[in-house]
Amino acid sequence: VQLQASGGGLVQAGGSLRLSCAASGRTSSSYVMVWFRQAPGKEREFVAAILWSGSSTYYADSVKGRFTISRDNAKNTVYIQMNSLKPEDTAVYYCAARSDIGLGYRNPTEYVYWGQGTQVTVSS
Repeated sequence: VQLQASGGGLVQAGGSLRLSCAASGRTSSSYVMVWFRQAPGKEREFVAAILWSGSSTYYADSVKGRFTISRDNAKNTVYIQMNSLKPEDTAVYYCAARSDIGLGYRNPTEYVYWGQGTQVTVSS
């Protein structure tokens, strides 16, 4: 599975951005697609996840109600719509994939497939 992330940029606090993650290669409805982020000097942290089937979504408490993860199976693309952005959302955002939603899906070490990061900077 190859992943290509895009859509980052600079935005003022309170603004919005949408990130995209295009997938190619072998995937299935059981695959889970995840966004992580990593701020300077901090560990990579879970942001949101969705099954390719689209039946379930999962969010970190810090983004719940502000971020929405979705997928377009026809385009093999997963999106994350980020609203009401805060300076603390500033980070490099990564998409990742694995074959199922099992235990540890919020742990970045559980993922083999990664896209390149895309920088999101929120100014105050």
